[in-house]
Amino acid sequence: MNMPRSHADIIPGFEWTTVDADGIRIRAAFGGRGPALLLLHGHPQTHLTWHKVAPALAERFTVVATDLRGYGDSDKPDGGVGHVNYSKRAMAMDQVNVMRQLGHDCFNVIAHDRGARVAHRMALDHANMVKKLVLIDIAPTLTMYERTNMEFARRYFWWFFLIQAYPLPEKLIEADPDFFLEKHIAGQIKIPDSVDHRVMQEYRRCYRNPATRHAICEDYRAAASIDLVHDREDFDNRIQAPLMALWGKRGTVGALYDVLETWREKATNVSGYPIDCGHSPQEEAPEALLEALGAFL
Repeated sequence: MNMPRSHADIIPGFEWTTVDADGIRIRAAFGGRGPALLLLHGHPQTHLTWHKVAPALAERFTVVATDLRGYGDSDKPDGGVGHVNYSKRAMAMDQVNVMRQLGHDCFNVIAHDRGARVAHRMALDHANMVKKLVLIDIAPTLTMYERTNMEFARRYFWWFFLIQAYPLPEKLIEADPDFFLEKHIAGQIKIPDSVDHRVMQEYRRCYRNPATRHAICEDYRAAASIDLVHDREDFDNRIQAPLMALWGKRGTVGALYDVLETWREKATNVSGYPIDCGHSPQEEAPEALLEALGAFL
């Protein structure tokens, strides 16, 4: 798992390592000094999605940006019975183990998209380790599935496509993975030319791996099955860490949900607001995101 030479140019000042997180190898970039801060990416990105904000955050924090299990250059285990190996509980445990291995027993978390779903579970299962939590452009998974309507299904069709039984989505995406990846990102980015061409090249490299595409489907299958079981078991449990929810003003989540209200149903201390962009403020509006993060953290 050698780091492509280009990564050091994309996030200057950072180093890369592969951490054995209890048998799952997780690729991680780290840099800076100060309190620990974990960055978790979404689909179909990798940790490089943070490249516009990570160096600035590293001026105040010890920043760790990882590839989630199944994504990027992290391990891609078999899904297991009932997709258990891609439950957000298992994926959160990976990240807790990474932080422990790197010497951090308590840390802040900034997480986007799928990573934010992992962080939601982490803040419930490992409440003593999460100091503050920033969730970007999501409403809770259970809320979104239970309130599904035609508009949501139309805008987020992959939530219902990727969960189909193996090998249907894998086989169809295999025909042209670059097309699927690029259409997906283009549909969510609302500020043109926001994704650096070097980063897009890395997204393509990772998405061309059949094991990555299968793992991504397992992530979504888990979200529509075992994750909902866990969420219902914890229905009355509340995140205790201060939580800031941010979302794209031009995106789907804010258009279809009262984002703050959905999180006030799940957490005790919630703040947040929209940023003028689409789904990925870390790539579309990094300065606005840094301003929000600076005030909260």
